[in-house]
Amino acid sequence: MHHKFPSDGTEYDLAGQFYASPNYHQIQSRINCLVDIYIADKKLSDRLQDLPGQFENPQPRPWKPIDWRAVQADQIVGVDPAVFVSILAGTIDTEAPIRGYTQTSRQYLEKLYPKMARFVGGVVNEQGSIVEIGLWEKEERQHAPALLKVYTQLAGEKFICHPHQARGYCPSLSPQADLYRHGLHRVATEYGATCLYTWLMAHSTGPLQAVLEELLKDEINHMTKFWGFGMWAFPNSSVIRIIGTLGRAMKRKLADPTVQGSLIHTLGRMKRVLNWPAWSLTNKTTFLFTFDQIMRRLWRWNTSLTPDYLNHLFGERRLSWK
Repeated sequence: MHHKFPSDGTEYDLAGQFYASPNYHQIQSRINCLVDIYIADKKLSDRLQDLPGQFENPQPRPWKPIDWRAVQADQIVGVDPAVFVSILAGTIDTEAPIRGYTQTSRQYLEKLYPKMARFVGGVVNEQGSIVEIGLWEKEERQHAPALLKVYTQLAGEKFICHPHQARGYCPSLSPQADLYRHGLHRVATEYGATCLYTWLMAHSTGPLQAVLEELLKDEINHMTKFWGFGMWAFPNSSVIRIIGTLGRAMKRKLADPTVQGSLIHTLGRMKRVLNWPAWSLTNKTTFLFTFDQIMRRLWRWNTSLTPDYLNHLFGERRLSWK
């Protein structure tokens, strides 16, 4: 829904000034507005500080009421509607297998950090059945149904879902190294989702934008919690260590193209499912701009995650990682 400032009649929405046919610089401005609002340092810190309380009393974040029938194709701005719908289709298939994602993460975490394992994947009994659903899953499992409703409204037909197969638990002799690799991948996927929903919000308005806002808030919340917890769990992490870990994963992928789970594999699959070849040059450029702006903001916030601050939130670590 647009709001007019009485002084000049200019229309505004959640991404700032609204343009019916935005150019490159106007989309940049809308992306910057969204980053300033939703990825502000204080909001990131608030989301991380919320995590210890969620360990003790997990409470899903409530969504604002949404008028699903009011979602219409004319609320897409600056993107070919057919391309926008194809992006939603790929996103649905990626969001759908949430149970697989949460259980894989739980298995990597449960022996080292059981509270975080419960947060992401809940609790399972001795038979392997889930007896308590994790908070991360409770919040994320709303995404695919919401996107399905949006797809139906925009495309005029129901979408047949073909969920992506989540990679399973593959332990080695080093549980901490396994968790570090898996944690990097998890943060990267949440970051990618944050960038995508930010970009989609910049290219939408009205009720459609309101739906995307709820998805974006969830992804920022989860990305922030995983990032901050990871910095506490692995205080020796650094850009050099991260690049080294990702580099080894890339080598494995290049040596064996069937290897899944590397960031090369993830990025390649993202390009396919998001119908990247059909994007305009402006769409591609502003999408990369979104990745850059959000990462700049996250690195700035990361400087506030000092060991003392993180130990205050999560306690003194009992584990050391080499």
